[in-house]
Amino acid sequence: MEKTVLITGGAGFIGSHVVREFVKKYPNYKIVNLDALTYAGNLENLIDIQDEPNYTFVKADIVDADAINRVFATYKPDGVIHLAAESHVDRSITNPTAFVMTNVIGTVNLLNAAKELWKDNFEGKLFHHVSTDEVYGTLGEIGLFEETTAYDPHSPYSASKASSDHFVRAYHDTYGMPVILTNCSNNYGPNHFPEKLIPLCIHNILNNKPLPIYGDGKFTRDWLFVKDHARAIDLVFHQGKVGDSYNVGGFNEWQNIDLVKELCKQMDEKLGREAGTSAQLITFVKDRPGHDLRYAIDATKINQELGYQPSVTFEQGLSETIDWFLNNEEWLNNVTSGDYQKYYEGQYHKN
Repeated sequence: MEKTVLITGGAGFIGSHVVREFVKKYPNYKIVNLDALTYAGNLENLIDIQDEPNYTFVKADIVDADAINRVFATYKPDGVIHLAAESHVDRSITNPTAFVMTNVIGTVNLLNAAKELWKDNFEGKLFHHVSTDEVYGTLGEIGLFEETTAYDPHSPYSASKASSDHFVRAYHDTYGMPVILTNCSNNYGPNHFPEKLIPLCIHNILNNKPLPIYGDGKFTRDWLFVKDHARAIDLVFHQGKVGDSYNVGGFNEWQNIDLVKELCKQMDEKLGREAGTSAQLITFVKDRPGHDLRYAIDATKINQELGYQPSVTFEQGLSETIDWFLNNEEWLNNVTSGDYQKYYEGQYHKN
């Protein structure tokens, strides 16, 4: 194999798309997918590539330093794409310690393992850390997050990701570790775990359940189609400048209420329901603590330096996402029932 790339969190929503991108596009790479298979890790996301000769799955938790050291000693990766993270803000509010352990301690464990493995020769090596725009805090009605924007996290989730970003940069500055960081906006697309807004609403519309919208629904996010994010990670991993950060966005701001109304409109059309039927399910609920008003990414740098731009409009990406969920109701039922967690035992029972 030309190169071995370790992708952490590769059974999760974003990670599975990145793994698929690399396995299919780079047959001469050995792709090692490391995932703890917590509630959001789902190997059913990767059924189509699980038997490819350049793909290997390893079940391990990045919080377990000994396990991570064994993985690095066994597979000797030349590159790491670090996506493993606790990512749901609401969960971070109820259990912040879990986010510190995975997002901070886990990241440091990976950095230490990479540093030890690569200590005699950093040439051709890279640690690509994937982070979030939430580290920057919140915006008013105008302005955009740039790579130079000061960090100002407001939730335990964003604070843990900000800390992990700082550790990655510190290892670059202190040890010369070859690193790159990307900070992305909200992802959406196929295989999205239904605790997040878009898949939650799709699932609830299918089951005629309320569509919970925080506060007045005017919280604004930039939305990034997950397949475009995977392409961006590929670009940055291969062409980005070591030591730099790149913001990855969709050039695509939506207030939550407008997004959900567009989703309702498309769902009614696809399900053959009378216009306005799904919108009647919209229910405003009490806002969560520390809720940032607006995130918006300035993706000029990755556009100008690496030629990245989104491949679809939000309406197109949303339509493709809805179609995927409608065509994969068994996947959705397995996820919402918890049955997806049985897949590992059946497929990897020898491990």
